[in-house]
Amino acid sequence: MSFFTLNYGHHKKPYCTLQASKLFAVISLIVFMSCSDKNTSENIQSCYKNTNARTIIHDNTVREFIVYTPSSYDGTVAVPLMINFHGFGGIASDYFLEADMRSLAESKNMILVYPQGSCLDGSPHWNACPNGNDNKSNTDDFDFIEKMIETISSEYIIDSERIYATGYSNGGMMAFGLANYKSDLIAAVASVSGTMLDCTNSTNRPMPILMLHGTADTVIPYNGNAYFNSVDTTINYWTVFNNTSTEPVFNSYTDDNTTIEHYTYNQGLDGVSVEYYKFINGEHVWFNNSYQNLNTAELIYKFVSKYDINGLR
Repeated sequence: MSFFTLNYGHHKKPYCTLQASKLFAVISLIVFMSCSDKNTSENIQSCYKNTNARTIIHDNTVREFIVYTPSSYDGTVAVPLMINFHGFGGIASDYFLEADMRSLAESKNMILVYPQGSCLDGSPHWNACPNGNDNKSNTDDFDFIEKMIETISSEYIIDSERIYATGYSNGGMMAFGLANYKSDLIAAVASVSGTMLDCTNSTNRPMPILMLHGTADTVIPYNGNAYFNSVDTTINYWTVFNNTSTEPVFNSYTDDNTTIEHYTYNQGLDGVSVEYYKFINGEHVWFNNSYQNLNTAELIYKFVSKYDINGLR
């Protein structure tokens, strides 16, 4: 089976294609149809293949997620939960290795979960904007994540006041979506090479926000475009919402010839802050650079762990 990349609106998506040979036309048609959802009572998605995935049935669809439990977890104390969302077209078990947070989970006694997005035109996605035109999907991912949290919490002792969300690209959009639509569940969010979409909701409390973004990102441009909000627009929204200081504390650091600027808007309601790391000439990636010897996963944990559902701990 061959593949090509089609630019569908503002996303690049892999699509299944039919083999040219007539001999394999029927087989190819079956494969092509398998990229779409199957109309069954328990719809098994076919645009990804995970290893070691857990499953739940949500909206008559089998939904998958990867759970990592640290060896330090003994079930005697409540532990934080970190949800990490892959980007558009991503596969959770692959992303689990790419955006690896296992060492943090071990050292901080934190449970990790990497959910799997559902299929949209043959590619996994997150519906981070259910009431707008930014995502062409009817999938209720917010309810799926809530049900997933309930499932995990029934098996592990989770600190319900310390559930955090992060993600890459479309996964970062999903983290922002949870900040807007599920602020009663999520204590703090972090986005890597993502942005907030336009369908904001009534967040019911101050929300700590962290962004990491590259100035050379051509998929979700740092300065925004017709499809995506800029980093500044997203940051400005949350600084106003959280009533933080208007002038940021500024620091910079250089790692492997990459300059990283750090901006902190603090003194927000309930002690929350809004922060972002600006990777000069950084591209659309989960960053491999370090800031003051902290990698991307560590920067995210350093930020979110300062907060619980009530604000600054």
